[in-house]
Amino acid sequence: MSDSLPLSGKLALVTGASRGIGAATAEALGKAGAHVILTARTSGGLEEVEERIHAAGGSATIAPLDLIDGESISRLAQAIVGRWQALDILVLNAATLGSLAAVPAIDAKEFARLLALNVSAPQALIAAFDPMLRKSTDARIVALTSSAATPNAYWGAYGASKAALETLVGAYGEEMKNISAIRTHIVDPGATRTAMRARAYPGEDAETLKGPEIVAGAILDLVLADTPTGHRMRVPT
Repeated sequence: MSDSLPLSGKLALVTGASRGIGAATAEALGKAGAHVILTARTSGGLEEVEERIHAAGGSATIAPLDLIDGESISRLAQAIVGRWQALDILVLNAATLGSLAAVPAIDAKEFARLLALNVSAPQALIAAFDPMLRKSTDARIVALTSSAATPNAYWGAYGASKAALETLVGAYGEEMKNISAIRTHIVDPGATRTAMRARAYPGEDAETLKGPEIVAGAILDLVLADTPTGHRMRVPT
């Protein structure tokens, strides 16, 4: 490991890595020396991120998949286990906003899909990669949350999913802290220039918001530091 490549020899997996915060985080981890596995539904976006990582001197592998499509996560885990010994960094970034609606008006089918991607998929990823995370000498799970995780009118569906994610990941951290080197962290990116933010606030001037690379830099600093498990961070605006 060198000062310029502090994550040399480390393996990272980033979900929702085709754009926004996921893409920027994958690039930051790659520049720091980690081999990054990129997952998202759109292969074209993943290929562009992979090319940027390679152009910066890093290495990456793309794995296009739908996280809520049947056995996709178990197949991904099997493929990774066959090539690497340990997983050092797992960034749980993939999420969907859903429709903003009053609680009685939440569409049941959309709510089920939102919970599947925002909560069930992260749990399935943790379960599938638990053996590889335990083999790391310093494993980190970083889960992206939102200020909407507290009660806000019309944000009940998305907010409930993020509150559930925080509790789920935090519980795993508590379970692991005395028996492994796994640490869990919660990151609230704050107002950031992303496609999801644009959907939620269509009248907002995106140029007034910080770029995804700022959040990515904060996540990189978090995993490089001796940050305690359970640490929660909000990236400044």
